[in-house]
Amino acid sequence: MENPKTLQEAIIYFADFENCRRFVIDLRWSDGKVRCPYCGSEKVSYLENAKLYKCYGDHPKPKFSLKVGTIMEDSALGVDKWLAAMWLIVNCKNGISSCEIARDLGITQKSAWHMAHRIRYALHHGSIEKFSGEVEADETFIGGKARNMHLSKRQRRITGTGGKDKTAVMGILERGGEVRTVVVGSRRKHVLQAEVKKHVEAGTALYTDALLSYDGLASEYAHQVIDHATQYVDGRVHTNGLENFWSLLKRGISGTYVSVEPFHLFRYLDEQTFRYNNRKDMNDFDRFKLAASQIVGKRLTWNQVTGKDTDWLSTN
Repeated sequence: MENPKTLQEAIIYFADFENCRRFVIDLRWSDGKVRCPYCGSEKVSYLENAKLYKCYGDHPKPKFSLKVGTIMEDSALGVDKWLAAMWLIVNCKNGISSCEIARDLGITQKSAWHMAHRIRYALHHGSIEKFSGEVEADETFIGGKARNMHLSKRQRRITGTGGKDKTAVMGILERGGEVRTVVVGSRRKHVLQAEVKKHVEAGTALYTDALLSYDGLASEYAHQVIDHATQYVDGRVHTNGLENFWSLLKRGISGTYVSVEPFHLFRYLDEQTFRYNNRKDMNDFDRFKLAASQIVGKRLTWNQVTGKDTDWLSTN
């Protein structure tokens, strides 16, 4: 069977463990030679009945599965369920909740929630290359709508109006290219301008709104401002690309996830950023395969995702 093109085909295809095995091997070892994730040795054999590999190197963990060394490590769920969940997350335009994943895959909501966060962790893609050409910079506030919250959560989370009790998020978009997003501590000048200088090459045409925090960027960039109090477009000067991204993001958070804890917001940003940056010239399988290629060497334990591992939090 050729590569699946739809969710239904993907579920049928990956229901066969041999298809899962070949797919993961192709992602992890392009030459087809399985290597031990603990010692790197090629002296391994496949135990077909157990669906495990055995390494003949000298170390305390001779047996390993294809999940070891990936976001799937130490998960009791099968590779088929992991791949199906990944397909859903990267191809559902407005995201998919853990409750929906749990129902679709026949697993608990708690398992689906942890699985989804591990997949979002894999979708994060950092880059040291700076944007150039024409670039938009904008910021917004993210926070659950009070009417969608349980009374107890509303009383805890909503203590004011406007941006109070919401989380500030900044986006930088290279027109015709990618968007990058980050949770910021505030919209103060030194915070926003530091992000611009980190991601945008000097001399670039930079478009922002009239927020005073952007004042002073004209010394390093061809900075032009659009004042939303009077208009939203002035020729090439606008931030409509980022406004479109914010609309997609908030639609997903409000409509699919309802309310997102600030502690986890950056992972939802990574999810939406991945889908947005790979929305063109890619079919569902190509987008899924790209996401799957990023699962190796990443690990997110339950204690880490729930904030109980304080040592990990201090370094990430």
